[in-house]
Amino acid sequence: MGDEVNRRLLDAFSFNSLFCADKMKLYNYFQSSASFRVRIALHLKGLSYDYLPVRLAKDEHKQPAFAAVSPEGLLPVLETDGGRRITQSMAIIEYLEETHPQPALLPADAVGRARVRALAQLIACEVHPLNNIRVRKYLLNDLKVGEEAQSAWYQHWTRLGFQAYEAQLAHQPGTFSHGNTPTLADCCLVPQVASAKRYKCDLNGLPRLMAVFDACMNLEAFQRAQPSAQPDADA
Repeated sequence: MGDEVNRRLLDAFSFNSLFCADKMKLYNYFQSSASFRVRIALHLKGLSYDYLPVRLAKDEHKQPAFAAVSPEGLLPVLETDGGRRITQSMAIIEYLEETHPQPALLPADAVGRARVRALAQLIACEVHPLNNIRVRKYLLNDLKVGEEAQSAWYQHWTRLGFQAYEAQLAHQPGTFSHGNTPTLADCCLVPQVASAKRYKCDLNGLPRLMAVFDACMNLEAFQRAQPSAQPDADA
């Protein structure tokens, strides 16, 4: 089975490298929160890309074919139209911001940029790493943590991070996390809320955070980026 999957990945990656060299390619997975972030940024900026699915649920990221794409074995990976590969979702979005600055995902002022990056990192560096799929699998399979305790772990760290995010929103007016246009912070928040909904996390008592989530999901860019809209959904 591993050899068959590896051959399929090699064929897919080779085909896209040969025939889609003039377009960016995104190696990602429909339910990956980090991949979701990058898809949002790409759609907000109106950038076209080829979607290359790497199914985490079937351990395709552990196959040798993908190791040639990402030595880390992690998603997402953005391959630029020049053939350079960039890993880590935050670095990818910053790259997109620098190479395609409009519409901007970071405010014009230094304090605003710092605030948006802080909110984004609250999700990407504090909440998500403790709750992503490889951590949950390690808890379940290696540490033999039961489903109930694993769920409590997820709920605890998600709730703690969301409460901190909610407190930050109290100091800033506007429809989104920072003002009245989506930013890098929203690119990170929305996938984490979507994940929390999937795992039935308690989202009560977070009125500003949920209002921001709803405002984002009313936008086409967020709708097009959501997991259910991807070609590998439930594959």
